[in-house]
Amino acid sequence: MTTLTTAPVSRKRSAAFPEPDRDVEQRFVIGAVSWASYQDIARALTGRHVRLTFDRGSLEFMTISGKHGKLSRLIGQLIAALADELGIPRGQYGDMTCDNESAMRGLEPDECFYLTNEPLVRGKDDIDLTVDPPPDLAVEVDLSPSQRDRLSVYAALGIPEVWRYDGSILAVHQLDKSGSYVEATSSRYFPAIPIAGIAAFIDRRLQLDEASLLRSFREWVASSTK
Repeated sequence: MTTLTTAPVSRKRSAAFPEPDRDVEQRFVIGAVSWASYQDIARALTGRHVRLTFDRGSLEFMTISGKHGKLSRLIGQLIAALADELGIPRGQYGDMTCDNESAMRGLEPDECFYLTNEPLVRGKDDIDLTVDPPPDLAVEVDLSPSQRDRLSVYAALGIPEVWRYDGSILAVHQLDKSGSYVEATSSRYFPAIPIAGIAAFIDRRLQLDEASLLRSFREWVASSTK
């Protein structure tokens, strides 16, 4: 039997009917979902502002707030700028679905990048994780608590590094030999750049426009690697 679990939802009240607060991310979970059904649902929601997490038959839906979208794009821009300034080849695949039937797991990161493995997927528009390597780095903006352990899904998919931002703290999680994530102070792909310094530029988004922020960030990266 399919079960339904709903997360608490914050709502604004209108004079007539309660309306969902579009600035609050909403989640709900259904159980006993087959792999085929998950794939059908994912295809049906292509292009919608809904993020899915599939974990061995459990499927979570989450709406994306404007703040979430802005933060994920900004962090993606910072990573792209890092790779460019350090001369690292990159393939940026955005929020593409990462899934693997043998693992019975799937999700959409907020942003994902091929760095070390970029030559292996160069020229490919469609990635198949049954034959292609997983992204080297994924971005996880986590402004509201998920009912699923998304890091365990990333681990099962073999994604080596996840940058997780909860609205105030940027943490880097690296997959170790045991298949678990451990927190690190720098990225394995940009070891000379402290994560605390990158987080400071995320905070500066409230004072600078994006172009000025990225220009200042590139200057900081260049000075940090001299």
